[in-house]
Amino acid sequence: MAEQTRSKSASAILGGMKILLPDVEALYKDIHAHPELSMQETRTAGIAADRLAQAGYEVTAGVGKTGVVGLLRNGKGPTVMLRADMDALPIAENTGLAYASKATAMDPEGNTVPVGHMCGHDMHVAWLVGAATLLSRARDAWKGTLMAVFQPGEEIAQGAQAMIDDGLLDRFPVPDVVLGQHVMVGPAGTVAGSAGPITSAADSLQIRLFGRGAHGSMPQASVDPVVMAASVVMRLQTIVSREVAATDAAVVTVGVVQAGTKENVIPDDAIIKLNVRTFDAGVRKHVLAAIERIVNGEAEVAGAPRKPEITPLDRYPLNVNDEAASNRIAEAFRGYFSPDRVKHTGPAPASEDFGCFGTAWQVPSVFWFVGGNDPKTYAKAKAAGKLNELPVNHNPQFAPVLHPTLETGIEALVVGALAWLETT
Repeated sequence: MAEQTRSKSASAILGGMKILLPDVEALYKDIHAHPELSMQETRTAGIAADRLAQAGYEVTAGVGKTGVVGLLRNGKGPTVMLRADMDALPIAENTGLAYASKATAMDPEGNTVPVGHMCGHDMHVAWLVGAATLLSRARDAWKGTLMAVFQPGEEIAQGAQAMIDDGLLDRFPVPDVVLGQHVMVGPAGTVAGSAGPITSAADSLQIRLFGRGAHGSMPQASVDPVVMAASVVMRLQTIVSREVAATDAAVVTVGVVQAGTKENVIPDDAIIKLNVRTFDAGVRKHVLAAIERIVNGEAEVAGAPRKPEITPLDRYPLNVNDEAASNRIAEAFRGYFSPDRVKHTGPAPASEDFGCFGTAWQVPSVFWFVGGNDPKTYAKAKAAGKLNELPVNHNPQFAPVLHPTLETGIEALVVGALAWLETT
């Protein structure tokens, strides 16, 4: 009986989708064309705050620098937090879309960089604005409190913690559940998730290798950090292939190698930046120790004049979906979406700071994925064994198809919230 009531409430609330959708689409295109780097999301945050205020929410801006929290109190009942991240990436967009970003900005190091929403956070903002608006317009269909959180700085693993450090837990009600979602490669119109680990832990490190510079024609006078860096990069590849059991999972990716300024000058040092993804605390500890061992070992073998410097850059915690809450979400989704639209998926190697909220409040949290590919394009690529050729998040060509991705994300947030809110 309760499921029937929730389904009826969901249909009543989402009945306003058709009227709202053109506005949400325009909002999405606007945010996509005006991306902002992590912790610089002032324009996006302003738009989110304005939309929440127009929908009747109590709005608090500037939480954790650029975060926004909206509260809609609608009688006695559970409190549900819905979260969307807002920041973009220092990537030049290459989608060819009419509303593609041409923006540039200054990064924290003072460099002018291109900026693009190549991870889908613009879609996340549009989803939450849409869901928050529809739930506000149909307050007679539910009871409780909605907390809409627009989070900054997810891409640098700082935003969630910044909001927590700025008093999020003391300034706002304790939610009964924290819900979030992410657009990913998959057929548009589908949702996918599972209980347990859903996104990986991630550690980013900078390694500085010290050598001794010399003229390119006299390598015997040098300790070449370029060769040292090359050896480190190659040796790091053996950690996963030779030190991690086949039943475990880990990824070690070197994303940056920097050394020198001229082809006939052997430089004094080299920089390596790398990223580690793991799903188990023991595996994480082993991989990080192996990195330190290999880096120091290669430097010693090369006769480096100084020990390398290993500097942590950022860290994402393992994001674990609460089992009971995940099952509740899955049941709600199956009650609203057709069976072919609700998928089960294992943990993704991507990382998120979403889990910080549930951990800090000590309440259950659930995170799931929404497909963003044209279903025919996805099916064709899958049949040809070419799914890896589809542009993924953080690719310059990543561009979710607008419909039904927009609708599905709004539906999922509304249906997910109603799994806890009192329905009437």
